[in-house]
Amino acid sequence: MKSLTSKTCVLVLALASASTTLFAESPVEQAWGILRAGANDKSADKRTEVVRALGLISDDAKAVEIAEHALEDGKPAVRAAAATSLGLMGCKSCIGRLKSILSDKEASVVLAAAHALWILKDPAAYEVYYAVLTGERKSGGGLVTEGLETLQDKKKMAEFGVEEGLGFIPFAGIGYSAVKTLRKDDVSPVRAAAAAILANDPDPKSGHALATAASGKSWIVRAAALDAIAKRGDPKLLNSIVPLMSDEKDVVRYNAAAAVIRLSDESGGAKQSKKGTIAKKRR
Repeated sequence: MKSLTSKTCVLVLALASASTTLFAESPVEQAWGILRAGANDKSADKRTEVVRALGLISDDAKAVEIAEHALEDGKPAVRAAAATSLGLMGCKSCIGRLKSILSDKEASVVLAAAHALWILKDPAAYEVYYAVLTGERKSGGGLVTEGLETLQDKKKMAEFGVEEGLGFIPFAGIGYSAVKTLRKDDVSPVRAAAAAILANDPDPKSGHALATAASGKSWIVRAAALDAIAKRGDPKLLNSIVPLMSDEKDVVRYNAAAAVIRLSDESGGAKQSKKGTIAKKRR
């Protein structure tokens, strides 16, 4: 009898174990549980970390849903992280939502949304970076009409520049150690980042804005603007940067010299192509 009871217990335990294994969550289900719990955590830091992690997941409706919901979070850091992740996910369908937060009251959120739009190759991003660099809108009906006040708030922009903006700076052309020594009331890092992005904007207005910035007060912005001008490859900007080969800052002089050579090569190539076209027509 005791033997039978013992066998019965073993059988019950085996069945219970099999049942637990059968209905246990898969690793993927466990992972989503962790992310959902973190996204709803009381701690803003944890919510931010979770939303940032979502940027590692692509083409997934669940991840997009969590990140889009985070765009409405009460904490700017969470909203900014959400915008960044949606860009990294490659969520083209999220472009409308990202544009809607360009009027956010926090500079970090506006710039994160702009960066996401840039990753998604939406030209609306250039409106924001143009406004950051120049302090003005590209056009009267631009998307950053409401958000421009935020971008002009030097205190907020300076805080963002020191705390977050360094990640966008083109260190190869400016120098990380130099950027780290900036005063906390200096918005140069963010303006330099804007200049770097505008290198890819085909709008001639951005080219002129870069030429103006290349002669501005901040040497960091001058260096970044020259870097962007060189990459744009527009020979029309050549004359505006020649004087900068006499700049007092080494990095500005070097960038100016390199830009002059590159644009001169572009100009020579354009002239050569034009001559070839004329010669063909004469034949």
